[in-house]
Amino acid sequence: MRLGAHTTGILDFEFEDGLAFLQRLGIGAVELACAGVFTDLRYGDPAELVRDEGALRRWKDAYARHDLEICALSIHGEPLSTDRAVADAYRRQFRDACVLAEKLGVRRLSLVAGIAEGAPGDTHPAWIVGLPAEWPTPNAEVLRWQWEERLLPYWREQAQVAVDHGCELCFEMTAWDLVYHPAALLRLRQEIGEVVCCNFDPSHFFYLGIDVFEAIARLGDVIRLVHAKDTRVNAAAMRRNGWFHNDPLTPLAERPWSFAAVGYGHDGTWWGELITTLRLHGYDDVISIEHEDPFMSFPEGVEKAVRFLEPLLIESEPSSPFFVGR
Repeated sequence: MRLGAHTTGILDFEFEDGLAFLQRLGIGAVELACAGVFTDLRYGDPAELVRDEGALRRWKDAYARHDLEICALSIHGEPLSTDRAVADAYRRQFRDACVLAEKLGVRRLSLVAGIAEGAPGDTHPAWIVGLPAEWPTPNAEVLRWQWEERLLPYWREQAQVAVDHGCELCFEMTAWDLVYHPAALLRLRQEIGEVVCCNFDPSHFFYLGIDVFEAIARLGDVIRLVHAKDTRVNAAAMRRNGWFHNDPLTPLAERPWSFAAVGYGHDGTWWGELITTLRLHGYDDVISIEHEDPFMSFPEGVEKAVRFLEPLLIESEPSSPFFVGR
């Protein structure tokens, strides 16, 4: 295993300074945020790079000078948005990202599936959770329509684009998304094909009430990328109001959970078990640090994550003859 970093964690730096920062930390892989939300494209703009060979060459040279490999392209956005301009922009960005990935020899695209409106003509998304399909409510029909009329047709089309460029779609399971748990991701894979894979981010599983280790066991080799991001649980607030509520992000003391720098939500024993469990089920690749802790800056959070995770990574093969061919 080896450490990588999501470029949203180095947006405090200018381009070359950010690459130098990662190199100083000993990080060798970069997950490039290059479409959708949470990026200003300073670390790579597919629209420019796929159309200008000179710009692409200079861009690649900069990463090479800092011994950094692009391990994945992150295109987290709003693919199913009811805002035509937003949806069309994402569709263009998605295609440019696929072309760039092929030029770079990168297979992994990390992304979310999206959330659709509840019925034709609606202007706002609807997340249907918590009520059994058998109950006499419109929810079952809404969810059926979202999957069969919006989610599946959209991703069948985009999956073919990805396949044409040699890419895998590594979906992240998160709240406010149609694919928010392992069963939904595996259903999408069954419907669309093996191009559908998993970007496993444990931080979302805590507030969704999903056991991280059970999820790894169920997903197995469908996991193709792993994010290192933690969640801080406020047990008292959770007991008062449960995991889900519509309160603002602040004050943090009132929230049942918030994202945390690695090690600030769960200790080294937990993270060591995570890494071992991933290896047990076949994952031996990049652990990509994604920083969203509201208490500390991006540089501090990324550096603390590196120092925390480095001693826990499994980097060698077993030397005992008893484990040969395990």
